[in-house]
Amino acid sequence: MHSKFKIVAPDQGLAAALQHKIDQKTKPRGALGQLEAVARQVGLIQQRLDPQFAQPHLLVFAGDHGAARAGVSAFPQDVTWQMVENFLAGGAAINVFARQNGLHLAVIDAGVAHDFGRRPGLIHAKVVPGTANYLEQPAMTVEQCELAITRGAEIIHNLALNGCNVVGFGEMGIGNTASASLMTHCLTGIPLADCIGRGTGLDDAGLARKQGLLEQALKRYRAGGGGNAPLAVLAEFGGFEVAMMVGAMLAAAEARMLLLIDGFIVGAAALSAARLYPALTDYCVFCHRSAEAGHQAQLQALAAEPLLDLGLRLGEGTGAALAFPLVQAAVGFLNEMASFESAGVADKA
Repeated sequence: MHSKFKIVAPDQGLAAALQHKIDQKTKPRGALGQLEAVARQVGLIQQRLDPQFAQPHLLVFAGDHGAARAGVSAFPQDVTWQMVENFLAGGAAINVFARQNGLHLAVIDAGVAHDFGRRPGLIHAKVVPGTANYLEQPAMTVEQCELAITRGAEIIHNLALNGCNVVGFGEMGIGNTASASLMTHCLTGIPLADCIGRGTGLDDAGLARKQGLLEQALKRYRAGGGGNAPLAVLAEFGGFEVAMMVGAMLAAAEARMLLLIDGFIVGAAALSAARLYPALTDYCVFCHRSAEAGHQAQLQALAAEPLLDLGLRLGEGTGAALAFPLVQAAVGFLNEMASFESAGVADKA
C-alpha cells in the first residue's frame, strides 16, 4: 500500500437531506437519471446542500514510451512532443472543448523526449525523457515511479491552494494505449487480447503486431516473477504521464475535489489509484465510454457507469471536457430548480 495519502469515503450524514432536496424538485422522482446521482455525489464530496464549482481545471499529462519505437503505435514517437506544441498553441481538440466549457487547461511534461524550454501553459515535471522499453526491461524504476506520483500530487496541491475543487484528467503519449492494455490486464484479470485495441488507428496487421509485442512483454514480466500489485504493474508497464496522474488523482481525492475521468489511458491511472485506495472512486465521475477495447474492462472493474457514449478514442481529456457541462447541469438543477413547495406545484398523492 502506498501510504502517503489519506483518502476516506465522503461522510454520508448529508445523504438523506440531499436525496430529499433532489426528490422535491418539480419533476417525477428519478426523472433526471444519472444527473441526480451526480448531484448527490458532488453534494457529498463538498458536504453541502448547495455545492459550487471553483477554478475548474483540465490537466493534460504528456510522456513518451520506450516501447513506441518497437511498433506498438501507428504514429512515430515524435508526435508526442508535436502534439504538446499543438496544445500550447491552442490548436487541439482539447483546447477547443476546454475553451468552450470554461475549463482552465494546463499541460504537464511528465516525461516527453523533448526540451520545450519555459512556456506559458506548460508545467515542467519531467522525470526523465521517456520510459525504458518494457519489451526488454521495466518501463521505470520504483524510484522514478514514486517521483512521478509525488510530482503529480504536488501539482494538485498547488491547484487546491488556489481554490480549485474540480479537475479533469487528460493525457498525451504515443504508445500509451499499449501501456494501458497491459496494466488493465494485470489489474483486472481480463485476457490481454480483450484489453488491446487499435489505439491511434492500427490496421489489422498493426493490431496483430501490437498484440504479439504485448504478449512478449507480459511473458518477460511473468517469467521474472512479476505479479499484479498496482505499483509494481505501474512501474513495469506504465508511462510517466500515467504515474503522475495516479499521484494527482490521489491528491485530488484527498483534497475532496471532484475528479473528471476521461477514457482508456486516464482509466488505467484511475484503476491503479483505486487499487491502492478504493475510496478514490467516490470522488470520480467517469465521463465517457471509450471505443478502446480495454476500457469496458476498466469500467466493469470499477463498477462505473459513464455519462457519455460517443465512440470517442482521442484521449487528451476530450471526454472529460465534453462531460463537464453535464456535471455543471447536475449541480445547477440541485441549486436552482424549484421545489414542489416553492413553485406551488402539487406533489404526487
